[in-house]
Amino acid sequence: MEANRAANEHLDPLQVAETWKGGGRNVAIATVMETWGSAPRPTGSQLVIDSEGNFHGSVSGGCVEGAVITEAVDVIETGEARMLEFGVADETAWRVGLSCGGRIKVFVERLG
Repeated sequence: MEANRAANEHLDPLQVAETWKGGGRNVAIATVMETWGSAPRPTGSQLVIDSEGNFHGSVSGGCVEGAVITEAVDVIETGEARMLEFGVADETAWRVGLSCGGRIKVFVERLG
């Protein structure tokens, strides 16, 4: 089991999304669209999420993943994509842990 987990950590989130989608899961993908200042992950970083809250990848090195996963589950249910923004000046960002001094914009969409 540990060997499988280690191997999965190196998979591209899009490969995981394809596998999950092919297995019948409802899936959303979150992508870092913009960063400002000291952002933990670069533009283009991705996190794939299924309707049960399982996830693979990273959009913030752990700072805001919980909030993004919650939003992604809602996106899967409604089918409505959304843009999320987290930053040091945003009260929500402090609450979810983005205290690195940067800001990130993350687009979350359901995969068809």
